[in-house]
Amino acid sequence: MLTFVRRYLSRGIINTGTYPGRKVRMTEITAPKSPVTAEQFADEIREQLKYTQNVTTEQATPADVYVAASKAVRNHLADSWFKTQADTVNGNTKAVGYLSAEFLMGKQLRNALLNAGLTEQFDKAVEALGFKVQDVVDAEYEPGLGNGGLGRLAACFIDSLASLGVPAFGYGIQYKYGIFKQEFDKDGKQVETPDYWLANEEPWGHIDYNRDQKVSFGGKVVENADGTKTWQPAWSVRAVPVDYLVPGYKSGRVNTLRLWSAKSYDEFDLLAFNRSEYMEAVTPQVKAENISKILYPEDSTKVGKELRLEQQYFFVSASLHDAIRVFYPGQDKPDLTTFPNKIVFQLNDTHPVIGIPELMRILIDEYGYDWDTAWSITTKTFNYTCHTLLPEALEVWPASLIGELLPRHLEIIEKINAQFEDELKSKGVDKNTIKDMAIYTGDAVRMAYLATYGGSHVNGVAELHSQLLKDVTLKNFSDVYPDKFTNVTNGVTPRRFVKLANPRLSDLITEGLGTDKWLSDLEMLKGLEPLAKDDEFVKKFAAVKKANKVDFAAYAKREYGFELDPNTMFNTMVKRLHEYKRQSLKILSVISTYADIKSGKVKAEDVTPRTVFFGAKAAPGYYLAKMTIQLINNVSRVVNNDPDVKGKLAVYFPWNYNVRLAQHLIPATDLDEQISQAGKEASGTGNMKFALNGAMTVGTLDGANVEIRERVGAENFFLFGMTVDEVEKKYAEGYNPASYYEADPRLKHAIDMVADGTFSNGDRNAYSPLVADWLTKDWFMTLADFSAYMDIQSEIEALYADELEWNRKALLNVANSGYFSSDRSMEDYLERIWHTAPLAD
Repeated sequence: MLTFVRRYLSRGIINTGTYPGRKVRMTEITAPKSPVTAEQFADEIREQLKYTQNVTTEQATPADVYVAASKAVRNHLADSWFKTQADTVNGNTKAVGYLSAEFLMGKQLRNALLNAGLTEQFDKAVEALGFKVQDVVDAEYEPGLGNGGLGRLAACFIDSLASLGVPAFGYGIQYKYGIFKQEFDKDGKQVETPDYWLANEEPWGHIDYNRDQKVSFGGKVVENADGTKTWQPAWSVRAVPVDYLVPGYKSGRVNTLRLWSAKSYDEFDLLAFNRSEYMEAVTPQVKAENISKILYPEDSTKVGKELRLEQQYFFVSASLHDAIRVFYPGQDKPDLTTFPNKIVFQLNDTHPVIGIPELMRILIDEYGYDWDTAWSITTKTFNYTCHTLLPEALEVWPASLIGELLPRHLEIIEKINAQFEDELKSKGVDKNTIKDMAIYTGDAVRMAYLATYGGSHVNGVAELHSQLLKDVTLKNFSDVYPDKFTNVTNGVTPRRFVKLANPRLSDLITEGLGTDKWLSDLEMLKGLEPLAKDDEFVKKFAAVKKANKVDFAAYAKREYGFELDPNTMFNTMVKRLHEYKRQSLKILSVISTYADIKSGKVKAEDVTPRTVFFGAKAAPGYYLAKMTIQLINNVSRVVNNDPDVKGKLAVYFPWNYNVRLAQHLIPATDLDEQISQAGKEASGTGNMKFALNGAMTVGTLDGANVEIRERVGAENFFLFGMTVDEVEKKYAEGYNPASYYEADPRLKHAIDMVADGTFSNGDRNAYSPLVADWLTKDWFMTLADFSAYMDIQSEIEALYADELEWNRKALLNVANSGYFSSDRSMEDYLERIWHTAPLAD
């Protein structure tokens, strides 16, 4: 990372001058508090127990020690946090504001200890206090503030920005319940229960009531005598910031994740209460707090849609006002033409796009700027990351809903659209294309189109995805504004997903490279490539994997009651449950394999013993996805209780997949599944985590699989399935899934077993909607790729039988995955989109 800073300095990107009229008071970068001994850290924990937890060491529980240790670590990071804040405001390096509906942070203690340089002291201190380290670590409840890759990516990115020394704010919502907690009932169905992650004391978030923001909704817009507009809202809520420290790794910088919690200005109506109208007395409080109650409320109803839009506007409006407060402290009439020089905002998908008309409203209505000046500021301030190719995931809001909740914003969006149409006409775009590109259609507002027009840059998140954005999803925009489009391939942080998740592998990498500097320069993993020729080193690598599998078996027994055999291949498919990700393809292959073993078609001695893991949540209203989960669970029930396949095939679905489970399962995995239909996955970051941890991948040419395969070598990646062009051709010709069912006996037998009640206690109707969908629709061509997927399994099993060669290739995956660091992703954003750099020393 020092090389990265020097590169920017040499290019003159870090400006050591000053902004006009502003004196720079750069503070010296310092590491967190000087390292302490284990004895001193134990004393700090005792002090926190006594004065904040109000218990003695003898009275304390592991949960008390967890809170006390967390607060002690925060104290060690506080000075660097204050210095980073001061340098962010007083320096002249543009900050990054990362606007995201999700931040899937994972547990914080271990990560904070690593970045504060206190891991060893903590372990020894906890033991000296008479507690088991694992019990204390396990006392932390993971915040479920994300649904999957989008939120975990945001967490990796803000970690990397801090580690690179780039000033940044993560902005989002502190959901009281987060994503739901997943359970399975006796029939294998997903049951969603509230995730009470704030039920106990949460030591990482600092609530700051003195820096709240007012966010308003509804009402009407009136025109003033001078022609200006005034929005007269019907109701308002209080946005209270909750700050989380984001410490960088060996950077001396600590950035801020600022999550907003919704409160009512009128929490309690005493008169109504005294009239015994108890529910009415707290109606304003309930209405306000619903906004930050839960991530992604079910939106199949008008009320659900309203709440989603309220959430999006709530955190974006609060964040924009907060940024103005941060960078123009105490100024009633700041020069906001300099705002794009202070901070650049990244719109993480379409959820925060309402920020574009909101900033226009702030500039015009609150600060008196004319339209053209406001538009110039706004377009320089925002950039947009598109995370999907699926049309249904590109948010489109009913205009009537925006008009009801945000009437002034609808007016601004209409004017933006009119300006946009005029601009397109001036560029010679034909009227039909202009109609297709409309941001505002009269009935609806297309948020992806608003983001593309209203921001400086649009990026996809993998090379293939970015190309398809330009060629298909946003083709008209790319044709008119080609310079707006770029690519930034996603990445993951090696600190959490190798160093913390896989300490054995981390130590082996350090041994092989002779340094641990790879944790901040992941491309150094390339130095492992020659060691893949060293049989003794490959055997050490294999021993790491085996030990991780043994550890995971113990973890799964403790947490889930599973009885795992670590001598089998661990084959894993973990990701959000969606048809395009094709969990159906995997479970149909499992059923086919089960049928072959049962029938004797495959001899027992020829079977590669395999344990298959699924991990996924389905959206509460996603019927087919939830039915797929039920099927997987019932296949697991049948297979795992059948003595004919014992020791040869097992299927497990650990419930409530989250970051904690990922950190245990990924290092233990031999074979990773990335089998989405080509052209549908934007990137994927799970594939990167698995490759970094020494798993082989079976996958299609989709998302980041393309780049992973290019870098690790085609011979070290199990490729199958149709390409994007072949998929499109098949769609154009007319896809008939039933023809594949009739042509492939293995597929037919597997589907028939689902249909005939084999996995539903004889109930032939249990999965009829799923079977009907496979045979008549199969939107993502699971059946078309089934044969190729089954065929690649023979190649996989042949290689797995050669333990040394398998592990040699797995090691080459690790050695050639350095590109997929979120540090590199951030460097690409800094150079291609944000045009900023680390704070100067």
